[in-house]
Amino acid sequence: MQIGIVGLGRMGGNMAKRLLRDGHDVVAFDPDPSAVKAVEQAGATGAGSITQLTEKLQEPRTVWVMVPAGDVTEQTVQELAKILSPGDTVIDGGNSNYKETIRRGEHLANHQIDFLDCGTSGGVWGLDNGYCLTIGGSREAYERNLPIFKSLAPPENDGGLHVGPSGSGHYVKMIHNGIEYGMMQAFAEGFELLAAKEDFGLDLGAIANNWRHGSVIRSWLLDLTADEFADDPKLEGLTSYVDDSGEGRWTVDTSVELAVPAPVIALALQMRFRSRQENPLGGRALAAMRNAFGGHAVRKSDG
Repeated sequence: MQIGIVGLGRMGGNMAKRLLRDGHDVVAFDPDPSAVKAVEQAGATGAGSITQLTEKLQEPRTVWVMVPAGDVTEQTVQELAKILSPGDTVIDGGNSNYKETIRRGEHLANHQIDFLDCGTSGGVWGLDNGYCLTIGGSREAYERNLPIFKSLAPPENDGGLHVGPSGSGHYVKMIHNGIEYGMMQAFAEGFELLAAKEDFGLDLGAIANNWRHGSVIRSWLLDLTADEFADDPKLEGLTSYVDDSGEGRWTVDTSVELAVPAPVIALALQMRFRSRQENPLGGRALAAMRNAFGGHAVRKSDG
């Protein structure tokens, strides 16, 4: 099957290579010419612009958008709406906000263009392991593009999962990422507690590897953690700064909108905020208050 891909970052580039490996005809564009050249060497047809990409596709055309969420996705979808024809399909495989997805789907529907939102999980490992896909939008458009999804998903998932109407694929991926925040935070706290019991001299890497086999908390996240400890037993090559891509925030916002409690996910998000602060005002305020009412000792700054 022929497909156009806009956006050849690490995940988009790997998706193109996986599709090529499975015999699909891929036309690819990215603002970075070196990214286009890399997939051309893997067998793709390169394009110098989005317009040129659509001109190289046979109708009905399918264009997979794999660009950062927000303004870049908006601009790309708006450009495609002007270029594509009725019966064509746009697939957004990025981490877009599901509310924006619903709006974009309605906009493209006015042009008789199908819009599928595809929550995509798998990261840098997707090229070899396949991607977990949750897809929203028209069932007919999903089935028409099923050969693409089958090639990208692991064999066990057989093309991913069509979860519902427009926006539902990105909604499910948003919740998936919120769960991911909570799991990661729990592992991080557990290993910190293990390390804090210094008189036991615990080997964190050995414990992580032991837990991978037969334990109720075994998981791919634990596998990756064990690998990291094997490379750097005390993780001394890293700082504790942890960014967030926005989906954790959207998950917490949604829990408030729906009045559904999500305390673990909310606290995991707050801990990411705290990780990016050095000597924060809130902590200094706590120290000041404790000193003021109780005369407790404080540690003065050098500044």
